[in-house]
Amino acid sequence: MIFDSVNDLMEQALRDRIFPGAVLLVGRSGYPVLFKAYGLANRFTGEAMTRRTVFDLASLTKPMATTLAVARLVDTGAIALDQTVGTILPELACSDKAAITPRQLLCHQSGLPAHRLFYMMMKSISPKMRKAAVLELLKTVPLSAPPGTATLYSDLGFMLLCRLVERVAGCPMDRFLADRVYGPMGIGDLFFIDLFSGTRSDRTFAATELCPVRNRLLVGEVHDDNAWAVGGIDGQAGLFGTAEAVFDLLCRLANGLCGVPDDAIFSRQMLGQMLYGETQSGFTLGFDRPAVAGSSAGCHFSADTIGHLGFTGTSFWMDLKQDVTVILLTNRVHPFRWNNRLRQFRPMIHDRIMEQIGIQSN
Repeated sequence: MIFDSVNDLMEQALRDRIFPGAVLLVGRSGYPVLFKAYGLANRFTGEAMTRRTVFDLASLTKPMATTLAVARLVDTGAIALDQTVGTILPELACSDKAAITPRQLLCHQSGLPAHRLFYMMMKSISPKMRKAAVLELLKTVPLSAPPGTATLYSDLGFMLLCRLVERVAGCPMDRFLADRVYGPMGIGDLFFIDLFSGTRSDRTFAATELCPVRNRLLVGEVHDDNAWAVGGIDGQAGLFGTAEAVFDLLCRLANGLCGVPDDAIFSRQMLGQMLYGETQSGFTLGFDRPAVAGSSAGCHFSADTIGHLGFTGTSFWMDLKQDVTVILLTNRVHPFRWNNRLRQFRPMIHDRIMEQIGIQSN
């Protein structure tokens, strides 16, 4: 299939400085039908973007890491979706967070507010003590609504999920995912970078921001300041990966729901709740759905679509009914985060892709 008009639109986006570079992957039936890199991974070095470039996936961490860690624990019977967090984290047992459930956290119905600048509050705390300190900070944050009564997209909810996962698993979330999820699935290009380990990956990364907090250009270092403060591994952000790895994981989740392969590590019941589950909040378990109007997915994706956006300029939408997956990874925050023109571009490119495939209504 020829995607000339899609390529033209991507090239125009580079000229319009919507982003310095991008990798676009369009998949059908488990295979890429368009997989191309555009522009620069780093404006300052002139390094070209390639299909193997690693991106800071930002909030794609929520569905592609934290949600899967919770799902694995549920499938093994270690926790239950409707168990209260106060029974898992005794520190919260006497707080207003005690009755929150993992299901509510995954669907952004916990009542926790969207965000807090925790990294500003932890400057005097030893770096390796900060992850535990976040639990105390979460305990003191007032709820915006009683659990289960309202939908509010919340980074804090996924930070709480990370601490729940690590308490139950008895190890850092990145290790649990590598050993119990990504490893068994054969996916090697989704990973966290532990900033406290002193090691650095030699992979090629898309640069993100000239960070005003850290006073340096961020390359291979998590952009999210709260995740950075705790060492790069958290529930709301910290996952790095390639477009191909994102596509591989999504395909495996969709195939697992159909019973292919028969050694899938998630139960079909759990996959059904993640991919097709309750949608009254606008979210399945950990995944977003296209808005009825004004969605970044454009106009042509069906109601049976899941996806997510990431602050650094990353996104994916997977239409399970029409068998179309679009992964658009960009470094739109490079070198500064206030470039927001990707917001208008996303629905345009998604509509152009679907129209070129031949899908023009949902």
